[in-house]
Amino acid sequence: MTRIALIHALSHSVAPINAAFERDWPEAVRMNLLDDSLSADLARGGKGLDAAMHERFQRLAQYAVDTGAEGILFTCSAFGPCIEAVARRHAGIPVLKPNEAMVAEAAQGQQGRLGLIATFAATLVSMPPEFPPGIALESLLAEGALDALNAGDAQRHDALIAAQAAALRERGCTRIALAQFSMARARAACEAASGLPVLTTVDSAVRALRLRTNQALR
Repeated sequence: MTRIALIHALSHSVAPINAAFERDWPEAVRMNLLDDSLSADLARGGKGLDAAMHERFQRLAQYAVDTGAEGILFTCSAFGPCIEAVARRHAGIPVLKPNEAMVAEAAQGQQGRLGLIATFAATLVSMPPEFPPGIALESLLAEGALDALNAGDAQRHDALIAAQAAALRERGCTRIALAQFSMARARAACEAASGLPVLTTVDSAVRALRLRTNQALR
């Protein structure tokens, strides 16, 4: 069986991606690595994605590879350059950023302005440059949503995100993208509030990782 390492910087990302694997790729053997200090250190450190942060990602990835992982999926979207460096070092296996599959699907999908919602401010700095220049992007931060989820108020979390989805529709967006794995649970609420199709990083990532891993193992 294919062994996949899921590396998390937020505990809220664990359940959504594992649920997606259960639904769309149950044959994969999953290992979950969680370092919930990564996002906290990035948010308060003021140093950005410095050499020390890059080294932490390299160590996490190497541990996963040493356990026999045949593919790695990182589930926090604020660390793109660190993940890209890991992918270069471990070019023999698929290493995916959490959002790259959704970005690719957005680029191939319908035209029109794409509304991007995040609950972690750093994500709205690191993620937009990953979209192709041809995609018209409108970004909003669902302020307070991550705090609500951390406090156990999932309903408020979803409602705050859905409110931003409705606002993006009013700004002329024709589709919505939820930037973080922890936000996947709000998909239905966003669809109901906006009436627009909603992409999630979770669903796109599982589809892409399954395809790329199977190709690499042939």
